[in-house]
Amino acid sequence: MARNIEIKARSRDFASQGRIAAQLADGPPVVIQQEDTFFHVPRGRLKLREFGDGTGELIQYDRPDSPGPKQSTYVRTPASEPHSLKAALAAALGVRAVVRKRRTLFLVEETRIHLDEVAELGQFLELEVVLRTEQSEAEGRMIADRLMSELGVDPSDLVSRAYVDLLPPK
Repeated sequence: MARNIEIKARSRDFASQGRIAAQLADGPPVVIQQEDTFFHVPRGRLKLREFGDGTGELIQYDRPDSPGPKQSTYVRTPASEPHSLKAALAAALGVRAVVRKRRTLFLVEETRIHLDEVAELGQFLELEVVLRTEQSEAEGRMIADRLMSELGVDPSDLVSRAYVDLLPPK
């Protein structure tokens, strides 16, 4: 199972954090429209992510709901027909909620910096330090802490839960 260390934070200054991320990045940013449909599951979270080009991926992940850098384990599976997969999963498990966002992705070595504009929630910054097999959780946390400092993320900005958990009840 793949692992990463991640944080999520409300953005205090989206434009400034975008400029800093661009300076740190190994290349130009990529803008991605995403729609994540979450399903009811007994453990962790299961979502089908659909992209604007008609492709998608099924992602199962598990991580603690805590505000600081935390380890997440996940499995990603490409989905060439996400609409029919969504229909099957919705029929079997039920839809919990849908999260729509515009994500600007910056790559900094093994870290994915996401600047997210999330419908109904606002602007956020996420870090995902993708751990290699030999990398320790502590090493990943050190990388996340350094990038949080460089990007001006204050501990009071950190969010403990997933976007799906922050959505207002329907």
